[in-house]
Amino acid sequence: MITPTAPFPAPRASAQAAGLTVAIDIGGTKIAGALVHPDGTMAATTRRATPRGADADGVMAAVAAVVADLSESPLWASAVRCGIGSAGPVDASRGTVSPVNIGAWRDFPVQERISAELAERGADLPTVLAGDGVAMTAAEHWLGAARGHANALCMVVSTGVGGGLILNNQLHPGPTGNAGHIGHISVAFDGEPCVCGGRGCVESIASGTAIAHWARAQGWTPADSPDSPDRPGSAGDATAAGVAAAAEAGDPIALAAFDRAGRALAAAIAATATLVETDIAVIGGGVAAAGDTLFTPIRSHLAAYATLSFVQELQVVPATLGTHAGLIGAAAAATMLLPSPSSSS
Repeated sequence: MITPTAPFPAPRASAQAAGLTVAIDIGGTKIAGALVHPDGTMAATTRRATPRGADADGVMAAVAAVVADLSESPLWASAVRCGIGSAGPVDASRGTVSPVNIGAWRDFPVQERISAELAERGADLPTVLAGDGVAMTAAEHWLGAARGHANALCMVVSTGVGGGLILNNQLHPGPTGNAGHIGHISVAFDGEPCVCGGRGCVESIASGTAIAHWARAQGWTPADSPDSPDRPGSAGDATAAGVAAAAEAGDPIALAAFDRAGRALAAAIAATATLVETDIAVIGGGVAAAGDTLFTPIRSHLAAYATLSFVQELQVVPATLGTHAGLIGAAAAATMLLPSPSSSS
């Protein structure tokens, strides 16, 4: 399962602290690990499938297997910290997670359990827990599209909508690790109820699930589905990707679905920028893969919301790290939030 080296594409000179970081990325489909060098290069990468139908300890067993793989690397003794990035919700103040897509874990003490696994393998390391949106933010600020920006909002637009903040060149996770959770800003006072209990949240309009749901409700059907009126789209693909394909082919309902999502995102991005003076918004995640189909309406609507002089130059750009963001972000979050070995000695 272990890979000797996995080069990160075109790493740039790093301002991160010295020493290797054990990075663990926990998601609903996979649990990945790597030893991350100060320049962003990943070594000893490994992964396990996230167990389906397992109990809490069964899922943790997969995490423990990832740690065990990493400990076999000759670089293991050089690790000085550990970063854990996880699907949320997370409570970084308690070190617990309750991932929506890992039903067996509710208030699961993942940070404590991983710390114990590290210690058992001779690596009693300081650890940090970050939600996946915060981890992605740390990654994009370190080596991605937000590099060089002192104040940035980074977002993941996928099945849900999450995010994180960089303020004054520092990662700002907040007391529980949830600062920057832009998906649950309300942008429609009379909007539909959101799974969080609010109403008109960005996630209820702009997530991949919401885009597909709204398009279907307006009469769009994917091509080759039984009730398709020959609208263009991916064959039988009743997902945001299918809606994006139809939008690219000119389907009016699909275009309207992405325009609606873009407007919700623009309103929330402008509100965040106005509140804390960010100058760039970086967007990643599966929905962002739609490219200009998503980014064009965001930028178009942004002009109507980012009207004050100090936010008029606000940029909206795609994330650049892709599938690397989880592990790189876990390492970056640990490096940004933990003291360097020299300063703690």
